[in-house]
Amino acid sequence: MIVGEESGDRLGAGLIDALAKSLPDADFFGVGGQQMRARGVESLFPISDIAVMGISAVVARLPMIYRRIRQTVRHVVERKPDMLIIIDSPGFTHSVARRVAGKLPDLPVVNYVSPSVWAWKSWRAKQMTRYVDHVLALLPFEPAAHQRLGGPPCTYVGHPLIENQDLLESSGEDRSQVKDPPTLLVLPGSRRSEIDRLAAPFGEAVAMIVKEHPGMEVILPAVDHLAGQLENVTAGWPVRPRIVTGETEKFAAFRRADAALAASGTVTLELALAQVPMVVAYRVEWLGRRFKFLLKIPSIVLANLIIEENVVPEFLDEDSDPRTLADHVLRLLRPGSERNRQLAGFRTLQEKMSLPEGVAPSDKAAGIVVEVLRRPKSRRQRRLESGT
Repeated sequence: MIVGEESGDRLGAGLIDALAKSLPDADFFGVGGQQMRARGVESLFPISDIAVMGISAVVARLPMIYRRIRQTVRHVVERKPDMLIIIDSPGFTHSVARRVAGKLPDLPVVNYVSPSVWAWKSWRAKQMTRYVDHVLALLPFEPAAHQRLGGPPCTYVGHPLIENQDLLESSGEDRSQVKDPPTLLVLPGSRRSEIDRLAAPFGEAVAMIVKEHPGMEVILPAVDHLAGQLENVTAGWPVRPRIVTGETEKFAAFRRADAALAASGTVTLELALAQVPMVVAYRVEWLGRRFKFLLKIPSIVLANLIIEENVVPEFLDEDSDPRTLADHVLRLLRPGSERNRQLAGFRTLQEKMSLPEGVAPSDKAAGIVVEVLRRPKSRRQRRLESGT
Protein backbone atom coordinates (compact mmCIF):
# COMPACT_ATOMS: atom_id res chain seq x y z
CA MET A 1 0.00 0.00 0.00
CA ILE A 2 1.61 3.25 -1.20
CA VAL A 3 0.47 6.74 -0.17
CA GLY A 4 2.05 10.16 -0.61
CA GLU A 5 0.40 12.49 1.90
CA GLU A 6 -1.71 12.62 5.06
CA SER A 7 -5.09 12.44 3.32
CA GLY A 8 -3.99 9.22 1.62
CA ASP A 9 -2.77 7.91 4.97
CA ARG A 10 -6.28 8.36 6.41
CA LEU A 11 -7.82 6.52 3.48
CA GLY A 12 -5.25 3.76 3.74
CA ALA A 13 -5.93 3.31 7.45
CA GLY A 14 -9.67 3.09 6.84
CA LEU A 15 -9.15 0.57 4.05
CA ILE A 16 -6.92 -1.59 6.25
CA ASP A 17 -9.62 -1.64 8.94
CA ALA A 18 -12.28 -2.59 6.38
CA LEU A 19 -10.14 -5.29 4.76
CA ALA A 20 -9.47 -6.85 8.16
CA LYS A 21 -13.12 -8.01 8.20
CA SER A 22 -12.65 -10.31 5.19
CA LEU A 23 -8.86 -10.73 5.17
CA PRO A 24 -7.96 -10.94 8.88
CA ASP A 25 -4.50 -12.39 8.20
CA ALA A 26 -3.46 -9.86 5.57
CA ASP A 27 -0.04 -8.27 5.95
CA PHE A 28 0.44 -4.70 4.76
CA PHE A 29 3.70 -2.94 3.93
CA GLY A 30 4.83 0.00 1.81
CA VAL A 31 4.73 3.76 2.39
CA GLY A 32 2.36 5.33 4.89
CA GLY A 33 1.88 7.89 7.60
CA GLN A 34 1.05 7.85 11.28
CA GLN A 35 -2.39 6.25 10.97
CA MET A 36 -1.20 3.41 8.74
CA ARG A 37 1.80 2.82 10.98
CA ALA A 38 -0.58 2.51 13.93
CA ARG A 39 -2.13 -0.42 12.05
CA GLY A 40 1.16 -2.21 11.65
CA VAL A 41 2.42 -0.80 8.35
CA GLU A 42 6.17 -0.30 8.51
CA SER A 43 6.76 2.66 6.20
CA LEU A 44 9.92 2.72 4.09
CA PHE A 45 10.39 6.42 4.83
CA PRO A 46 8.44 9.42 6.20
CA ILE A 47 5.80 10.61 3.74
CA SER A 48 6.97 14.17 4.43
CA ASP A 49 9.83 13.35 2.04
CA ILE A 50 7.41 13.32 -0.90
CA ALA A 51 4.36 15.31 0.30
CA VAL A 52 4.87 18.51 -1.70
CA MET A 53 2.45 20.67 -3.67
CA GLY A 54 3.06 23.25 -6.39
CA ILE A 55 5.30 23.07 -9.42
CA SER A 56 8.22 25.00 -7.92
CA ALA A 57 8.13 22.95 -4.70
CA VAL A 58 8.11 19.68 -6.66
CA VAL A 59 11.01 20.81 -8.86
CA ALA A 60 13.07 21.68 -5.78
CA ARG A 61 12.42 18.22 -4.28
CA LEU A 62 12.81 16.16 -7.49
CA PRO A 63 16.10 14.42 -6.59
CA MET A 64 14.63 13.20 -3.30
CA ILE A 65 11.35 12.15 -4.95
CA TYR A 66 13.12 10.12 -7.65
CA ARG A 67 15.26 8.38 -5.02
CA ARG A 68 12.15 7.45 -3.08
CA ILE A 69 10.41 6.17 -6.22
CA ARG A 70 13.34 3.86 -7.04
CA GLN A 71 13.58 2.70 -3.43
CA THR A 72 9.85 1.90 -3.28
CA VAL A 73 9.89 0.00 -6.57
CA ARG A 74 12.83 -2.12 -5.44
CA HIS A 75 11.10 -2.90 -2.17
CA VAL A 76 7.81 -3.95 -3.80
CA VAL A 77 9.57 -6.13 -6.39
CA GLU A 78 11.66 -7.81 -3.70
CA ARG A 79 8.62 -8.55 -1.49
CA LYS A 80 6.40 -9.73 -4.40
CA PRO A 81 3.03 -8.93 -2.77
CA ASP A 82 -0.35 -10.35 -3.78
CA MET A 83 -1.60 -6.85 -4.64
CA LEU A 84 -0.39 -3.28 -4.94
CA ILE A 85 -2.76 -0.53 -3.74
CA ILE A 86 -1.79 3.04 -4.64
CA ILE A 87 -3.64 5.88 -2.92
CA ASP A 88 -3.88 9.42 -4.31
CA SER A 89 -0.67 11.50 -4.90
CA PRO A 90 -0.49 10.32 -8.52
CA GLY A 91 2.84 12.01 -9.26
CA PHE A 92 4.50 9.59 -6.85
CA THR A 93 2.20 6.57 -6.56
CA HIS A 94 1.59 6.13 -10.29
CA SER A 95 5.31 6.47 -11.01
CA VAL A 96 5.83 3.56 -8.63
CA ALA A 97 2.96 1.50 -10.09
CA ARG A 98 4.14 1.89 -13.71
CA ARG A 99 7.62 0.70 -12.85
CA VAL A 100 6.39 -2.18 -10.69
CA ALA A 101 4.01 -3.33 -13.45
CA GLY A 102 6.95 -3.52 -15.84
CA LYS A 103 8.77 -5.88 -13.46
CA LEU A 104 5.77 -7.78 -12.02
CA PRO A 105 3.28 -7.72 -14.92
CA ASP A 106 0.86 -10.17 -13.26
CA LEU A 107 0.56 -8.17 -10.05
CA PRO A 108 -2.98 -6.73 -9.64
CA VAL A 109 -2.98 -2.97 -8.99
CA VAL A 110 -5.84 -0.97 -7.47
CA ASN A 111 -5.81 2.83 -7.55
CA TYR A 112 -7.74 4.43 -4.66
CA VAL A 113 -8.62 8.06 -5.57
CA SER A 114 -8.62 8.76 -9.28
CA PRO A 115 -6.20 11.31 -10.73
CA SER A 116 -8.04 14.34 -12.09
CA VAL A 117 -8.01 13.03 -15.67
CA TRP A 118 -11.33 14.82 -16.21
CA ALA A 119 -9.62 18.17 -15.52
CA TRP A 120 -6.27 17.99 -17.30
CA LYS A 121 -3.97 15.55 -19.07
CA SER A 122 -6.92 13.36 -20.02
CA TRP A 123 -4.58 10.98 -21.89
CA ARG A 124 -3.55 9.60 -18.50
CA ALA A 125 -6.83 7.68 -18.27
CA LYS A 126 -6.01 5.42 -21.22
CA GLN A 127 -2.39 5.12 -20.11
CA MET A 128 -3.55 3.83 -16.73
CA THR A 129 -5.04 0.70 -18.36
CA ARG A 130 -1.46 -0.57 -18.78
CA TYR A 131 -0.84 -0.81 -15.04
CA VAL A 132 -4.12 -0.34 -13.12
CA ASP A 133 -6.80 -3.03 -12.81
CA HIS A 134 -9.47 -0.96 -11.03
CA VAL A 135 -9.96 2.64 -9.89
CA LEU A 136 -11.83 3.42 -6.66
CA ALA A 137 -13.33 6.87 -7.21
CA LEU A 138 -14.30 9.42 -4.54
CA LEU A 139 -16.38 11.60 -6.87
CA PRO A 140 -19.59 10.31 -8.44
CA PHE A 141 -18.87 11.60 -11.96
CA GLU A 142 -15.47 9.89 -12.27
CA PRO A 143 -16.60 6.42 -13.47
CA ALA A 144 -18.30 8.01 -16.48
CA ALA A 145 -15.20 10.13 -17.12
CA HIS A 146 -12.94 7.06 -17.19
CA GLN A 147 -15.33 5.24 -19.50
CA ARG A 148 -15.44 8.22 -21.86
CA LEU A 149 -11.64 8.59 -21.85
CA GLY A 150 -10.87 4.88 -22.26
CA GLY A 151 -9.54 4.43 -18.73
CA PRO A 152 -9.56 1.36 -16.46
CA PRO A 153 -12.73 0.00 -14.83
CA CYS A 154 -13.80 2.56 -12.23
CA THR A 155 -16.33 2.44 -9.38
CA TYR A 156 -17.63 5.24 -7.18
CA VAL A 157 -17.06 4.02 -3.63
CA GLY A 158 -18.14 7.18 -1.83
CA HIS A 159 -16.19 10.08 -0.38
CA PRO A 160 -15.09 9.70 3.25
CA LEU A 161 -16.72 13.06 3.98
CA ILE A 162 -20.19 11.54 3.66
CA GLU A 163 -19.45 9.53 6.81
CA ASN A 164 -19.39 12.88 8.67
CA GLN A 165 -22.74 14.04 7.31
CA ASP A 166 -24.49 13.99 10.68
CA LEU A 167 -21.64 15.90 12.32
CA LEU A 168 -21.56 18.57 9.61
CA GLU A 169 -25.25 19.36 9.28
CA SER A 170 -27.19 21.52 11.71
CA SER A 171 -30.27 19.44 12.45
CA GLY A 172 -33.62 21.13 11.98
CA GLU A 173 -32.21 24.60 11.19
CA ASP A 174 -33.63 26.58 8.28
CA ARG A 175 -30.48 27.37 6.32
CA SER A 176 -32.30 29.84 4.08
CA GLN A 177 -32.32 32.26 7.03
CA VAL A 178 -29.33 34.16 8.45
CA LYS A 179 -28.65 34.92 12.13
CA ASP A 180 -28.24 38.49 13.34
CA PRO A 181 -25.36 39.00 13.75
CA PRO A 182 -24.21 36.27 11.35
CA THR A 183 -21.30 33.83 11.65
CA LEU A 184 -18.70 33.70 8.87
CA LEU A 185 -16.24 30.87 8.28
CA VAL A 186 -12.89 31.81 6.75
CA LEU A 187 -10.83 28.99 5.23
CA PRO A 188 -7.69 30.27 3.46
CA GLY A 189 -6.26 26.82 2.69
CA SER A 190 -4.73 23.72 4.24
CA ARG A 191 -1.17 24.31 3.04
CA ARG A 192 1.31 27.00 4.00
CA SER A 193 1.70 28.24 0.43
CA GLU A 194 -2.07 28.65 0.02
CA ILE A 195 -2.32 30.61 3.26
CA ASP A 196 0.55 32.87 2.21
CA ARG A 197 -1.28 33.79 -1.00
CA LEU A 198 -4.81 34.14 0.37
CA ALA A 199 -4.48 35.48 3.93
CA ALA A 200 -4.10 39.12 2.91
CA PRO A 201 -7.04 39.38 0.44
CA PHE A 202 -9.23 37.31 2.78
CA GLY A 203 -8.39 39.61 5.70
CA GLU A 204 -9.25 42.74 3.69
CA ALA A 205 -12.50 41.16 2.52
CA VAL A 206 -13.47 40.24 6.09
CA ALA A 207 -12.86 43.85 7.18
CA MET A 208 -15.30 45.07 4.51
CA ILE A 209 -17.91 42.47 5.44
CA VAL A 210 -17.75 43.30 9.17
CA LYS A 211 -18.45 46.96 8.40
CA GLU A 212 -21.84 45.86 7.07
CA HIS A 213 -22.41 43.41 9.94
CA PRO A 214 -20.99 44.83 13.20
CA GLY A 215 -20.64 42.18 15.86
CA MET A 216 -20.31 39.39 13.30
CA GLU A 217 -18.51 36.28 14.51
CA VAL A 218 -15.58 35.16 12.35
CA ILE A 219 -14.27 31.61 12.82
CA LEU A 220 -11.18 30.11 11.19
CA PRO A 221 -10.88 26.30 11.48
CA ALA A 222 -7.23 25.20 11.31
CA VAL A 223 -5.22 22.00 11.31
CA ASP A 224 -2.95 21.84 14.35
CA HIS A 225 0.38 22.31 12.57
CA LEU A 226 -0.84 25.47 10.79
CA ALA A 227 -2.50 27.16 13.77
CA GLY A 228 0.65 29.14 14.59
CA GLN A 229 1.01 30.42 11.04
CA LEU A 230 -2.65 31.45 10.97
CA GLU A 231 -2.29 33.27 14.31
CA ASN A 232 0.57 35.27 12.79
CA VAL A 233 -1.02 36.14 9.45
CA THR A 234 -4.34 37.16 11.02
CA ALA A 235 -2.69 39.29 13.72
CA GLY A 236 -2.87 42.29 11.40
CA TRP A 237 -6.48 41.77 10.33
CA PRO A 238 -8.85 44.57 11.43
CA VAL A 239 -11.05 41.80 12.86
CA ARG A 240 -9.27 38.87 14.50
CA PRO A 241 -10.97 35.55 13.73
CA ARG A 242 -11.46 32.90 16.39
CA ILE A 243 -9.08 30.10 15.39
CA VAL A 244 -10.30 26.62 16.27
CA THR A 245 -8.52 23.28 15.92
CA GLY A 246 -9.60 19.67 16.03
CA GLU A 247 -12.43 17.86 14.26
CA THR A 248 -14.99 18.50 17.02
CA GLU A 249 -14.47 22.26 16.96
CA LYS A 250 -14.40 22.33 13.16
CA PHE A 251 -17.69 20.46 12.82
CA ALA A 252 -19.27 22.74 15.44
CA ALA A 253 -18.11 25.78 13.44
CA PHE A 254 -19.62 24.37 10.24
CA ARG A 255 -22.96 23.79 11.95
CA ARG A 256 -22.93 27.35 13.31
CA ALA A 257 -21.86 29.16 10.12
CA ASP A 258 -24.15 31.24 7.94
CA ALA A 259 -21.66 31.58 5.07
CA ALA A 260 -18.02 30.91 4.22
CA LEU A 261 -15.12 32.43 2.33
CA ALA A 262 -12.92 29.52 1.30
CA ALA A 263 -9.96 28.44 -0.76
CA SER A 264 -10.72 25.93 -3.49
CA GLY A 265 -10.27 22.32 -2.38
CA THR A 266 -11.95 19.46 -0.59
CA VAL A 267 -13.30 21.92 1.97
CA THR A 268 -15.87 23.03 -0.62
CA LEU A 269 -17.39 19.54 -0.39
CA GLU A 270 -17.47 19.76 3.40
CA LEU A 271 -19.20 23.14 3.22
CA ALA A 272 -21.71 21.88 0.67
CA LEU A 273 -22.51 18.80 2.74
CA ALA A 274 -22.93 21.09 5.76
CA GLN A 275 -25.29 23.33 3.72
CA VAL A 276 -23.08 26.40 4.17
CA PRO A 277 -23.29 28.86 1.23
CA MET A 278 -19.83 29.96 0.16
CA VAL A 279 -17.61 32.10 -2.02
CA VAL A 280 -14.47 30.38 -3.31
CA ALA A 281 -11.14 31.92 -4.30
CA TYR A 282 -7.74 30.63 -5.30
CA ARG A 283 -4.40 32.13 -6.24
CA VAL A 284 -1.96 29.93 -8.12
CA GLU A 285 1.79 30.29 -7.71
CA TRP A 286 3.47 32.30 -10.48
CA LEU A 287 4.79 29.24 -12.31
CA GLY A 288 1.49 27.38 -12.12
CA ARG A 289 -0.33 30.28 -13.79
CA ARG A 290 1.58 29.51 -17.00
CA PHE A 291 -0.24 26.17 -17.22
CA LYS A 292 -3.84 27.25 -16.51
CA PHE A 293 -4.68 26.83 -20.19
CA LEU A 294 -4.38 23.05 -19.69
CA LEU A 295 -7.44 22.91 -17.44
CA LYS A 296 -10.46 21.45 -19.26
CA ILE A 297 -13.20 21.93 -16.66
CA PRO A 298 -16.01 24.48 -16.23
CA SER A 299 -15.20 25.08 -12.54
CA ILE A 300 -12.42 24.53 -9.99
CA VAL A 301 -15.00 24.00 -7.23
CA LEU A 302 -15.61 20.29 -6.63
CA ALA A 303 -19.13 20.98 -5.41
CA ASN A 304 -19.97 22.69 -8.71
CA LEU A 305 -18.57 19.79 -10.73
CA ILE A 306 -20.69 17.25 -8.85
CA ILE A 307 -23.83 19.38 -9.03
CA GLU A 308 -23.10 20.03 -12.75
CA GLU A 309 -23.99 23.67 -12.30
CA ASN A 310 -21.84 26.59 -11.15
CA VAL A 311 -23.91 27.56 -8.12
CA VAL A 312 -20.85 28.55 -6.07
CA PRO A 313 -19.10 31.73 -7.27
CA GLU A 314 -15.36 31.34 -7.76
CA PHE A 315 -12.60 33.87 -8.33
CA LEU A 316 -9.09 33.05 -9.52
CA ASP A 317 -5.85 34.97 -9.21
CA GLU A 318 -6.32 38.67 -10.05
CA ASP A 319 -10.12 38.27 -9.99
CA SER A 320 -9.98 37.38 -6.29
CA ASP A 321 -9.65 40.98 -5.11
CA PRO A 322 -11.01 41.78 -1.63
CA ARG A 323 -13.86 44.01 -2.83
CA THR A 324 -15.23 41.33 -5.17
CA LEU A 325 -15.00 38.65 -2.50
CA ALA A 326 -16.66 40.85 0.12
CA ASP A 327 -19.53 41.84 -2.19
CA HIS A 328 -20.36 38.22 -3.02
CA VAL A 329 -20.19 37.09 0.60
CA LEU A 330 -22.50 39.95 1.59
CA ARG A 331 -25.06 38.72 -0.95
CA LEU A 332 -25.07 35.35 0.80
CA LEU A 333 -25.54 36.93 4.22
CA ARG A 334 -29.09 37.88 3.42
CA PRO A 335 -32.00 35.61 2.46
CA GLY A 336 -32.68 35.55 -1.23
CA SER A 337 -32.19 33.87 -4.58
CA GLU A 338 -28.39 33.58 -4.50
CA ARG A 339 -28.40 31.89 -1.11
CA ASN A 340 -31.32 29.63 -2.00
CA ARG A 341 -29.72 28.60 -5.31
CA GLN A 342 -26.67 27.29 -3.51
CA LEU A 343 -28.76 25.46 -0.90
CA ALA A 344 -30.80 23.75 -3.63
CA GLY A 345 -27.58 22.73 -5.37
CA PHE A 346 -26.18 21.30 -2.15
CA ARG A 347 -29.24 19.08 -1.74
CA THR A 348 -28.57 17.72 -5.24
CA LEU A 349 -24.94 17.12 -4.29
CA GLN A 350 -25.96 15.14 -1.22
CA GLU A 351 -28.18 12.89 -3.34
CA LYS A 352 -25.40 12.25 -5.86
CA MET A 353 -22.76 11.49 -3.25
CA SER A 354 -24.87 9.24 -1.03
CA LEU A 355 -24.39 5.48 -0.73
CA PRO A 356 -27.03 2.90 0.24
CA GLU A 357 -27.90 3.11 3.92
CA GLY A 358 -25.42 1.29 6.13
CA VAL A 359 -22.66 1.15 3.48
CA ALA A 360 -19.43 2.96 4.39
CA PRO A 361 -17.00 4.14 1.67
CA SER A 362 -14.11 2.13 3.13
CA ASP A 363 -16.24 -1.03 3.20
CA LYS A 364 -17.30 -0.58 -0.42
CA ALA A 365 -13.67 0.04 -1.42
CA ALA A 366 -12.56 -3.06 0.48
CA GLY A 367 -15.15 -5.20 -1.29
CA ILE A 368 -13.76 -4.25 -4.69
CA VAL A 369 -10.18 -4.80 -3.53
CA VAL A 370 -11.07 -8.35 -2.45
CA GLU A 371 -12.91 -9.00 -5.73
CA VAL A 372 -9.90 -7.87 -7.80
CA LEU A 373 -7.56 -9.89 -5.61
CA ARG A 374 -9.56 -13.06 -6.22
CA ARG A 375 -9.92 -12.71 -9.98
CA PRO A 376 -8.54 -15.81 -11.70
CA LYS A 377 -6.91 -13.92 -14.58
CA SER A 378 -4.05 -11.48 -14.39
CA ARG A 379 -3.97 -8.07 -16.03
CA ARG A 380 -1.44 -9.33 -18.59
CA GLN A 381 -3.74 -12.22 -19.63
CA ARG A 382 -6.74 -9.93 -19.97
CA ARG A 383 -4.71 -7.39 -21.93
CA LEU A 384 -3.46 -10.02 -24.38
CA GLU A 385 -6.94 -11.44 -24.88
CA SER A 386 -8.39 -7.99 -25.60
CA GLY A 387 -5.56 -7.17 -28.01
CA THR A 388 -4.46 -4.03 -26.12
